[in-house]
Amino acid sequence: MQISPSALESFAALGLGFAFAGLLVSAFELLTRRRASFGLLEAGGPFALACVPLLVFSAPFIILRNTVRGRRFERRPMGFVFAATLIAGFWSLMSGRFVLDMAHLLAGA
Repeated sequence: MQISPSALESFAALGLGFAFAGLLVSAFELLTRRRASFGLLEAGGPFALACVPLLVFSAPFIILRNTVRGRRFERRPMGFVFAATLIAGFWSLMSGRFVLDMAHLLAGA
């Protein structure tokens, strides 16, 4: 069985999206000593505006982290976990695709 080049590139974008999200969240938490979450938008003002790009690209990691915690501690149903995983996966695919496109653009390829 052969995997088509477009499917392989989609898998790479999916993995890159999750890896990039994890990198951003880890860097943010290391630099600010705050937990990255969607609650950062509640601060308002320039800080919330500056957090928008961070949250756009780190959302897959945050969604999955919250989903795992919700399943473990709040006993959320598996349907909820499945839906959240699909959303995070699609979001990761799109952000990974964007990162790949920007890397190709910067490399001049």
